Amino acid sequence: MSKIQLSSDSNPIEVIPLKEYPRPQFKRDSYICLNGKWDIEFSFEDKLPSSFSKEVIVPYPIESTLAGLNNKYLEKNEIIFYRKKFKLEKDFVKDIVELHFDSVDQITEVYLNNKFVGRNEGGYIPFSFEIQDYLEDENELIVKVIDNLDIKYCYGKQTFESKGMWYTKTSGIWKSVWIESYSKNNFKGIKINVTLDSVNLEINTNIKKKRIIINTPDGIIKKDFQVNNITIPIPNPVNWTPENPYLYKFTLESEDDQISSYFALRTLEIKNYKGISRILLNKKPYFFHGLLDQGYFSDGILTPKTNKKFEEEIIALKELGFNTLRKHIKIEPLYFYYLCDKLGMIVFQDFVNNGKYHFFKETVLPTIGLQNNAKYGKHVKKEIKDIFLKQAKDTINLLFNSPSVCYYTIFNEGWGQFDTDKVFPKIKELDPSRIYDATSGWFNGKNSDVVSKHVYFKEIKVQKENKPIIISEFGGYVYKDLKHSFNLEKTYGYKIYKTQEEFQEGFNKLYNEQIVPLIPLGVCGCIYTQVSDVEDETNGLFTYDRKVLKVNKQDLLEISKNLKID
Repeated sequence: MSKIQLSSDSNPIEVIPLKEYPRPQFKRDSYICLNGKWDIEFSFEDKLPSSFSKEVIVPYPIESTLAGLNNKYLEKNEIIFYRKKFKLEKDFVKDIVELHFDSVDQITEVYLNNKFVGRNEGGYIPFSFEIQDYLEDENELIVKVIDNLDIKYCYGKQTFESKGMWYTKTSGIWKSVWIESYSKNNFKGIKINVTLDSVNLEINTNIKKKRIIINTPDGIIKKDFQVNNITIPIPNPVNWTPENPYLYKFTLESEDDQISSYFALRTLEIKNYKGISRILLNKKPYFFHGLLDQGYFSDGILTPKTNKKFEEEIIALKELGFNTLRKHIKIEPLYFYYLCDKLGMIVFQDFVNNGKYHFFKETVLPTIGLQNNAKYGKHVKKEIKDIFLKQAKDTINLLFNSPSVCYYTIFNEGWGQFDTDKVFPKIKELDPSRIYDATSGWFNGKNSDVVSKHVYFKEIKVQKENKPIIISEFGGYVYKDLKHSFNLEKTYGYKIYKTQEEFQEGFNKLYNEQIVPLIPLGVCGCIYTQVSDVEDETNGLFTYDRKVLKVNKQDLLEISKNLKID
């Protein structure tokens, strides 16, 4: 098989890669980033190694070019051991010192100065440990990781053998590692609720006397208070939209702690508008013009080389007329969602699937029309159900304060699906302020905020429904640039074009003849597959290395003008 390794650019890796503060909505001045060079060792023996023979660049996954391990591929039952030595200045250390891992896949054990600190299971949600009791003048941190791609854990598109719509697995540390220190009298968390003209803060703290300072276009709002739940009216409010993504910055202060954060005033609801069920953004019907975003990079796999890559991509897609990204079966670093908040890109966020995927039952049969089965997944094991539900809850808690996150996908195309009509209300009650797509694609139950359809290989057709309609996947057209392709021999997609001109014509017709006419029937949004090529799958608007845009910008801007709800 002729595969080539693509690279996004030739610029050197920063000494401390991805060094921006990783939690923008709950930011302290206290911050030490541990990204960069670590020692690494691989072993089939389940004991801490006495020596380390290699170096790796954290937080790039070991299989990636950026990790510096020549695309190391983890074997079954092979264990990763990371080591990092560090010192903390005395004036940095306060009552609590917390070590953060923003994501490590799949099972993690942490040791500091030869003492066991803690364990975590799962590969997508941040976790942390208090380490003040383990610190010495000079510290040795060892992180042990087991990743056998156990499907009871949420694993997304990872596979042992990359092919088609399945991609290279991501093992070990793949998001930032960092340390902060703070007083025992601290702000543990903030839950931000908004209306179009007020903000409500639910503060988790043991602090009594608090002050909030909010920056607004009309000046500063300053308020002293002692309660842990406070609502503050905002005069002359500026509402958040992709076209005007205004963020209100604020600080929360006490004698012992200070947090900087932000919020946006925006609401979502479903209502009848001119006789049709619509999704309203800030009380007005809105069309969600989006792309499927897998979040894969040719040099870093699940991890971009820099956060600037996230920013450049969001800006480029906005310039093409898109206002929505469906983050597909992946949870990004919080910095990504901050950029979407700041730049004005709506996020439809998928929960990450776990459990076994059945190609025949979950792709072949539904594609030919056998899709309605509300009882689908009745044989899913309880352990897999519990893990999925826990990660769904953790995902909602993680992203609760991000205004760009407007919509959650619970199950995608039947994969891992179970108890649909019971799961939907259970998850929705965790955050009723968002829209929930219970079954993106097919195997629909009764309970969902939207009617969600995946349409490939055939004409897109809908009929009026009593819910908003989202074409949550469609297109997937292929135009392959051989100079910028991962696999020169195999091509995966849903309709193949030989020339850019034919590809552009087919793309334009798809929108103008199949999407635009359906808007009066209740279609409120559409998600084209996809942002970029990913390995064998060459149906992106960009090539995998992001060096070639396959579509004509002006044509896309003309299409976006017609994707409006009158």
